[in-house]
Amino acid sequence: MQVASFVSQGVQVPTNVFVVSSNPRIRAGLREKLSHPRWRVVEAGSGAVALEVLHEHSNGDGVLLLDPVLPDLEPGEFQGMIQRRFPNTPVVTMNSRTGELFSGDGSISPLSKSLMELVNVERAPEAVFARREFDDGSGRGMRREKNTLRGMVGETDPMQAVFRLTRMVAVRDTTVLVTGESGTGKDLVAQEIHQISSRRKQPFVVMNCSAIPEPLLEAELFGYSKGAFTGAVQSRIGRIHAAHGGTLFLDEIGDMPLSLQGKLLRFLEQGEVQRLGANDNLKVDVRVVAATNVNLKKQMDRQQFREDLYYRLAVFPITLPPLRERMGDLRALAESFIARFHAGKVLSEEAFERLRVHSWPGNVRELRNVMERATILVGSEREILSEHILL
Repeated sequence: MQVASFVSQGVQVPTNVFVVSSNPRIRAGLREKLSHPRWRVVEAGSGAVALEVLHEHSNGDGVLLLDPVLPDLEPGEFQGMIQRRFPNTPVVTMNSRTGELFSGDGSISPLSKSLMELVNVERAPEAVFARREFDDGSGRGMRREKNTLRGMVGETDPMQAVFRLTRMVAVRDTTVLVTGESGTGKDLVAQEIHQISSRRKQPFVVMNCSAIPEPLLEAELFGYSKGAFTGAVQSRIGRIHAAHGGTLFLDEIGDMPLSLQGKLLRFLEQGEVQRLGANDNLKVDVRVVAATNVNLKKQMDRQQFREDLYYRLAVFPITLPPLRERMGDLRALAESFIARFHAGKVLSEEAFERLRVHSWPGNVRELRNVMERATILVGSEREILSEHILL
């Protein structure tokens, strides 16, 4: 039974709203918000308990709000069970940080708005559900609420997949490998993984493996003790240790020298750091997100990247598409950059056409630069013309 059609063909308003979360505060908050005499809020603190209560209450009749961080089941595994056993029960994933059905900027999601309307409307509440559609996670023809990440624009399918995967993995401590061409926004994905995670109040430490000379890279990454080498007049912790409790973002990991890859692998496996010139191992708690614009599998074939390190980093891979494969986002991206650099300017159709036929080898970064130049060249005029687009 789709949420949008609860009352179609004579079907009544759902009697149950199932709230599945291991966090009692989240369950209590939703129970208070959704309390209404027309239906009941049924709570479950785990996937196993949720399956039991679904059987007990009209065989799953209603809508299920899911906190994706379950103590006993992976969210994908749990949703698969729901789809098989209770195919008519829509599953809507909620914000695992707050348990609320609101977006990060405070706006109300379509599902939240409809539930609140149903709480407040006393006359013909069936009409509220009848005129709404929601994503039940199954992809069975229902309109999907768009996923978003801060600082990123994208409504095309490739970017929606990126946003969805990013939000799924961010709530866990899984190691993530972000791949994609230069200029596609890999750093933004890494930042958002940190900001969504439970580590968001702890350090987010960035290390560009291609920007630091090889002789200094090991000391910068692992730290060193006093006297470890000429010039080491005092001990210093490395970037890994500095990220303790938070997230370490290893950008351009494909450029890490082979000589250091084994030591990084040991850290990933053991969670310990040994500084240069020291004999003691320091235990650290760090979540690692790595990124690269090179094909690591080809690097492995050339014996330039360790196979065991690759599989340790690529526990959860996310691949960002190049701009040429998401041209449906081009206008929205261009207009977002215009608003950032000079609000009030508008993009003419001729200028947009010039953007549209370009191949964008530099991806979103190139587009950003083009639009920044355009907002300067347009001067006091309001409309950006094709002559202002310098490619």
